[in-house]
Amino acid sequence: MNKTKNYDADYTNGKVVSQGRKSNLSMFMIMLGFTFFSASMWAGQNLANGLDFWGFCAALLLGGVILGAYTGALGFIGAESGLTLDMLAHRSFGKKGSWLPSAMISFTQIGWFGVGLAMFAIPIAKEIMGLEVSPDHMPWQGYLLVVVAGILMTSTAYFGIKSLTLISYIAVPLVAILGTVAMVMAVQRGDTGLIEQFSRGAKEMSVIAGAGLVIGSFVSGGTATPNFTRFAKNGKVGMWVTVIAFFLGNSLMFFFGAVSSIYVGGNDIFEVMLNLNLFYIAILVLGLNIWTTNDNALYSGGLGLSNIFGWSKKTMVLISGILGTVTAVWLYWNFCGWLNILNCTLPPVGIILILSYFMNRKAYLRDEMKIVQVNWWAVAGVILGAVVANLLRWGIPSINGMVTAAICFVIGEKLRR
Repeated sequence: MNKTKNYDADYTNGKVVSQGRKSNLSMFMIMLGFTFFSASMWAGQNLANGLDFWGFCAALLLGGVILGAYTGALGFIGAESGLTLDMLAHRSFGKKGSWLPSAMISFTQIGWFGVGLAMFAIPIAKEIMGLEVSPDHMPWQGYLLVVVAGILMTSTAYFGIKSLTLISYIAVPLVAILGTVAMVMAVQRGDTGLIEQFSRGAKEMSVIAGAGLVIGSFVSGGTATPNFTRFAKNGKVGMWVTVIAFFLGNSLMFFFGAVSSIYVGGNDIFEVMLNLNLFYIAILVLGLNIWTTNDNALYSGGLGLSNIFGWSKKTMVLISGILGTVTAVWLYWNFCGWLNILNCTLPPVGIILILSYFMNRKAYLRDEMKIVQVNWWAVAGVILGAVVANLLRWGIPSINGMVTAAICFVIGEKLRR
């Protein structure tokens, strides 16, 4: 009786056993849905404004390869170890040291959850309901939309990986198919071809800068990859599912944002659909697109806070959902810039998790890794990496942060031994 009562289908504090592993298709749907996010469409708009078609494709390919390598390594680690990001951090940062990465991932993911709610509510209020919305004014109908969306998206995160899988099976095919159809319709109704349309305007961005934009668009969310791939059958499945899903999903989002920008002047596929008079489909695609990322973000936030405070994952998901919902509109208008700064702080966490695992792989797999209270070298690596990523104006910020954190951590490990 007690065994049933205490059963945790999400394996919050332990390894996912073989019975808890999911099919390859389920993992692919979860990871693909994770990448379906409107913020990536915004990045696609900026990329289209700065590059021609072939430059756009080159930046997308280069950034996708780097992002795929980073998330693929984390996907492999999560699947092979069966551990969450927070449990991996126990081994690399220490028991109390893990509170730092847990707080960082929770803060950013809850923040993006709130922003995502507003990304849904504000366009609906403005475009569909004809309401006036500004940073200083939000009608009550808009707040009602935020609350309803917040309740729905929190509920799927609350019920865990099973609910996330179900939503992904519904949302991923619909968003991919309907979004692609709308994008093709927009191109067909334009007066020029895609390549020629891309070439219009000042193109002053370099391919390297464009690749940095691609990486930065989802590198923070990608750091939470182990939270989901730990349910994959094995390490290789976790790696390849992540690489393919992230490259495919991110590319779709960038193309949706780019095409909408160059043909109708909007910043996502929602506005393209409105211009094509596909009102109800636009609402459906916008809602499902945000939902698939928001429930994953809240799920990661709940796991992180559970590690810090010791409460159950479900309790922390509810608290996180309430916080994100209450602050959603304020976050949308005031916090996106801060969230982008915080995005640079998470890659150092990911690279330290990767290095620690592969430097001590046998100890991880045998569950013999000595857990200290705080690994100060890991903590210092994250802090220094975040500072360099945000202040150094050369290269790609997330890469700069990872290199700095890696050097600090490796030196520290050598000295500790």
